[in-house]
Amino acid sequence: MQQDDQFNDDEAGDFGPSRSERRREALEVLDLARRLVEQSEARIAQIPMDEDLRELVLASRRITAQIARKRQIQFLAKHMRREDDEALALIRAALDHDRADHRREAQALHRVEHWRDRLVDEGDAALAELLAGHPTADRQHLRQLARNAHQEKLKNKPPHAYRELFRELRDLLADSPDGD
Repeated sequence: MQQDDQFNDDEAGDFGPSRSERRREALEVLDLARRLVEQSEARIAQIPMDEDLRELVLASRRITAQIARKRQIQFLAKHMRREDDEALALIRAALDHDRADHRREAQALHRVEHWRDRLVDEGDAALAELLAGHPTADRQHLRQLARNAHQEKLKNKPPHAYRELFRELRDLLADSPDGD
């Protein structure tokens, strides 16, 4: 009886990660390997990693056959699992930073499209609201572009003013500190 208690006290926390936890970690590294292979060669050159791993990523990119590429990505993940956690964290942080930048750019473009559509559909009411937040904007030019874009839309003409309005709004909203 006393030996059982001693066994429980001494070795209670020495079992290490469970099989499920090791599998989850391996799948996370596999996903990271897939994300790396999807990057452009220029972007891969910017990501902090050792040269052997970089060459392996670039070699994986060159493989185009579906099954062979899948096998190569698994091979890449196997090598990445041998890297220390700090190196993987640096790679993951670099890729996540790219996602955040892309998300911000997409939000900015959606904001510009929203204002463009409002100016074309609502006219002067939307223009007054936009100018309240951006008093330095050229009221007359924006009004003319919005009216021309509205006429193009009604007559099914090519969207020249519509595109020009987008460019003007993109420049205007990019210059503002709050982006709105």
